[in-house]
Amino acid sequence: MTPKSEVSIRNASPPNKDELVISHAYPRPQLERQEWTSLNGKWDFAFDREARYTFPGQITWDRTITVPFSPETSASGIGDTDFARAVWYRRDFDVPELKDGKRLLLHFGAVDYVCTVWVNEGIVCTHEGGYTPFEADITDFLKTGEANTIVVRAEDDPSDLAKPRGKQDWMREPHSIWYPRTTGIWQTVWLERVPANYIGYVRWTPNVERWEIGFEARLDGIRREGLRLNVKMHVGNMLVVDDTYAVVAGEVHRRIALSDPGIDDYRNDLLWSPSSPTLIQVQMQLWGGRGELVDTARSYTALRSIGVQGDRFVLNGRPYQLRMVLDQGYWPESGLTAPDDDALRRDVELAKNMGFNGVRKHQKIEDPRYLYWADTLGLLVWEEMPSAYRFTKSSIERLAKEWAAVIDRDSSHPCIVAWVPFNESWGVPDLPDSPAQRHYVKALYHLTKTLDPTRPVIGNDGWESVATDIIGIHDYDDQPERIGKRYGADEVLSRLFKRERPGGRLLLLDGAPASSDQPLMLTEFGGIAFSPDSQGTWGYTRSDSASQFAEKYTSLLNVVRVLPSLGGFCYTQFSDTYQEANGLLYADRTPKFPLEDMALATRGPRTARDRQVEWAWRERIMNFQRHQYLVPAEDYRTQDRH
Repeated sequence: MTPKSEVSIRNASPPNKDELVISHAYPRPQLERQEWTSLNGKWDFAFDREARYTFPGQITWDRTITVPFSPETSASGIGDTDFARAVWYRRDFDVPELKDGKRLLLHFGAVDYVCTVWVNEGIVCTHEGGYTPFEADITDFLKTGEANTIVVRAEDDPSDLAKPRGKQDWMREPHSIWYPRTTGIWQTVWLERVPANYIGYVRWTPNVERWEIGFEARLDGIRREGLRLNVKMHVGNMLVVDDTYAVVAGEVHRRIALSDPGIDDYRNDLLWSPSSPTLIQVQMQLWGGRGELVDTARSYTALRSIGVQGDRFVLNGRPYQLRMVLDQGYWPESGLTAPDDDALRRDVELAKNMGFNGVRKHQKIEDPRYLYWADTLGLLVWEEMPSAYRFTKSSIERLAKEWAAVIDRDSSHPCIVAWVPFNESWGVPDLPDSPAQRHYVKALYHLTKTLDPTRPVIGNDGWESVATDIIGIHDYDDQPERIGKRYGADEVLSRLFKRERPGGRLLLLDGAPASSDQPLMLTEFGGIAFSPDSQGTWGYTRSDSASQFAEKYTSLLNVVRVLPSLGGFCYTQFSDTYQEANGLLYADRTPKFPLEDMALATRGPRTARDRQVEWAWRERIMNFQRHQYLVPAEDYRTQDRH
């Protein structure tokens, strides 16, 4: 008997007491309805190392796996990091009651990389792309009164460098800046019961200048006439919108005007920002022509504007310094998948407690639950496409298609303030000499601006920019004095772009402008390693103790955060990631030195107490420099770390 669903749809039979419950909370937070069930938990599993098999009947099911954790992780119950071109999954599930034409949808948050899904031996869908969701209406494949079975085949060739793979290593063991592979299911699998006509898609686009919110909705299911969609918006207990729209050709497109309070004090209460993450809660009701309620769903949005003005990034019309940290989104026991929803929330809280107002999600399209917590708690996010590493017709088509799907999935999240299609010329290694590769970067830049004209786009972060709204520079010089001289001198732009080559690369290519009309940001720097394991880990530079690590970070940030030429910065990195030990936190999220000291170094003093702490900290630094006194590493760790 294959494993069954651990949580049942409302009105279906309850789960057995002994079944494992693994839930990552509602997996699609911007289009939420009540009748759903998580299929996370125990599934039958089999490796297909050479991808020989194509039908479920060929598989010998010899083990179980805990979904949604990939088989490479210990959290999956398998922990096998050897090469596997394909893997197979199977489980039984209970079918809820489907009256009045209701349908049952099967959703996958993400499966890496090419996926085929069977229900009761019939293929219900296929999907390509390891970072984007997909779904299938499985109603017509269901059996009544007997077990129903899902089978999933995921093919993910570990040697294929022409697909978007981010930091997943193509070698057997992780090396340099690459980490263990993620094969197969790695985000929540879930069932959803919907009516014959249902709200299948929503998109929100705020416009602060006009004090309105753009709204798009698409209805899925059987097409019918006479439908109306009611939208109610609340801020706290205050009703701000109660509108009803006719559904035309299965769609609704409206600009929802809000009452402009006029005075800045009142306007600011409604605007979303990291310091005041005001969300507008939305209730949607779909009504039929005879006054019957057809479907109900919840969503949320926010009023905020982002952009660039001259050499500054602006939020809600005001210059805003970005203080970001590079976050790769790995956990030691569960890889790219968070252990649970609390872990995602905790990462957002930690970034804020460390003094940052944003993160650059690096080479990963993060779980929507992370974006939900960033929206709710107030944290800015740069979203970056995981790279392919070859420049071929196939890699171009794959990356462009998946990137468009990423933008479609995430464009309604207020926390996302920039798109990054390329990083450090990965996948376009010959940019200076290849016009075709430069056209490719320009094409992705303009495609992104077409799909979402409301956000800045960084065409190729790090160097060799050919089309960008923000010039991002990666510079791991560990000397604060040299950083200050490089980015703080008069006429910094002309000198920087003509003579300096951080990382040994040109910063601009193909006539890209080098003027004060674009923000300049240090989007990777630091990379200071500190770890008790000095042999098995690495960083761009290394510290011998917690106090030395804290001193180096503080000295570097004291320079970077006040450089007038920089519109923002992004420190490398949030937490240790496998062999890369340059995190401000250990891999288990334990701080390497006190969070309050970290926050003070990151954002600078704001209160009288901050200034007292900073002076005390400077005295410790001077004492360290005078006597080269090294505080034992344990002094800055929490007592319960081990």
